[in-house]
Amino acid sequence: MLRRASFVIFHLGTSNLGTLQINNSAILALFALLAFYLGYRFYSRYISDKIYGLDEEFNTPAHEFEDGVDFVPTKRHILFGHHFTSIAGAAPIIGPCIAAYWGWLPAILWVVLGTIFMGAVHDFGALVVSLKEKGRSIADITAAVINPRVRLMFLIFVMLLTWLVLAVFAMAIAGLFQAVPASVLPINIEIIIAIFIGYLIYKKRMDALIPSLIALGILYLFVWLGTHYPISLSSLGVSADNIQTTWIIFLFSYSAIASLLPVWLLLQPRDFINSHQLVVGLGLIFLGIFLTQPEVDAPAIRAVSDPGAPPIFPMLFVTIACGAISGFHGLVSSGTTSKQVEKLKDARLIGYGAMLGEGTLAVASTIAAVAGIALVSQCNLPSIGAVTDLNWNNYYDSWAHATTNKATAFVLGGGALLETLGLPHSLAKTLMAVLVISFAATTLDTATRIQRFIITEIGTAINVKQLTNRYIATFAAIIPAVILTLWSVPDPLTGTMRQTAWVLWPIFGASNQMLAALTLMVLTLYFFQRKKPILPLFIPMLFIMMITISALVVKIQSFANQGNNLLLGLTLLMTALILWMIVEGVLLVKSKLC
Repeated sequence: MLRRASFVIFHLGTSNLGTLQINNSAILALFALLAFYLGYRFYSRYISDKIYGLDEEFNTPAHEFEDGVDFVPTKRHILFGHHFTSIAGAAPIIGPCIAAYWGWLPAILWVVLGTIFMGAVHDFGALVVSLKEKGRSIADITAAVINPRVRLMFLIFVMLLTWLVLAVFAMAIAGLFQAVPASVLPINIEIIIAIFIGYLIYKKRMDALIPSLIALGILYLFVWLGTHYPISLSSLGVSADNIQTTWIIFLFSYSAIASLLPVWLLLQPRDFINSHQLVVGLGLIFLGIFLTQPEVDAPAIRAVSDPGAPPIFPMLFVTIACGAISGFHGLVSSGTTSKQVEKLKDARLIGYGAMLGEGTLAVASTIAAVAGIALVSQCNLPSIGAVTDLNWNNYYDSWAHATTNKATAFVLGGGALLETLGLPHSLAKTLMAVLVISFAATTLDTATRIQRFIITEIGTAINVKQLTNRYIATFAAIIPAVILTLWSVPDPLTGTMRQTAWVLWPIFGASNQMLAALTLMVLTLYFFQRKKPILPLFIPMLFIMMITISALVVKIQSFANQGNNLLLGLTLLMTALILWMIVEGVLLVKSKLC
């Protein structure tokens, strides 16, 4: 049925029905939203009933281990908001903005089909298995599914990736605070508002909806105030050389404290507010798309001639990661969310539904990149500076410029769509910046909390009791990430000094997707042992493994040609670790079948 609906939408797009043309962005938006609706309505129910088995009477870890800090039974609409914003960081915005370089068709198809049949199934499954295994992380569960040796390898692999995520997101947020000082006031005032809302909901037992909507209104008031009264550290006496470092130290201090506070006091209410903000922001962007119907400025598929551009296969599938499938989401599902689910049946909305929300964000980002930027008249691009008449061709004139511009297409294109609704330019720009920073900040403190859990699990696995202390584990989670941001090394590609995390970042995309493949392997083996139909898990696992191993081979060749021995060595080590874990899984299946 989903396939038939997709055909109908594209048939309409190729027909000459008034303003409905193949290059009409409203057609792309309609196709994606309808596909997501059908995916949730039918495919998620099939997965739930046939494989995952959501028992009404199941006692969730939130009730079994309730401690008021990490294990907290939470109403599903609040937890949906918390989970949604925890997975919806900057990656589903940045990835599609870069991947639009190859044209709109592959980007849209991978986001839509990847989200429905892979990403949402992955997130949903990681959440369900963690719920059934007492809230343990998917890395920890591998001890029971495969063996303790693989568990330790998985935990170390996750820990290293999470340190890189923490470092890069802290630097990205610090850079945005420096570039858009109007965003500083609303982002930071939201922390105070969230604590107050958390107190009202959990201590005064108020219904969450009204206070959170009032909080959203207050947030938008401070967006307006921030636009008129921007806060810059330079005006407070901080030297230009120290601005980013100051913000990084502030952000890590905040994320450490937030990860130790009871989840109901800050993270849940702030993320609930952010989920409303995202829904409003996406609603306004899609309203602008449907009312303005901007032409798709990009070709369906680009004929690439840039020698510096990587091949579309397999690199498209790791460039758009979180917008289609992401291993980090499995860490959120099994690391923090599973400890807060009130009823097992809520997992379908939270796990599968939130990933559809992230896919919707990725669609909005793609449309902003392939159609919205044509509405921009004057701007400054990170790659080439001042532009008087922006269009897809000069934004994506080279792969180097596309990767340098990153999420700028979303901020500019999305802001232009908001302006078509009557919003002033400066306010639209601030709204888009606050939207991006809000979810990057959510990922930062959620990743810190996850890293604390991972380090605690490693401490248990290697019998180092000190690492099971929540304060020591938090310190261990933060310090290496701080070092990655403040320690600079020569970039083997350019020869210039860069922060270590940015130098290492090129290996993250493929590593993140391989983490998703390994999680799908654990899910496949878990339900195989319970004699459930596993093809909906096994096929995505094979596809993502094939894509990621191919991407790693491309990376190895690229790093070898550049003489980049640091990234070459790390990629070879990571590839060997991945292949070892795959072999362990194959040996387990062989032993079960023999």
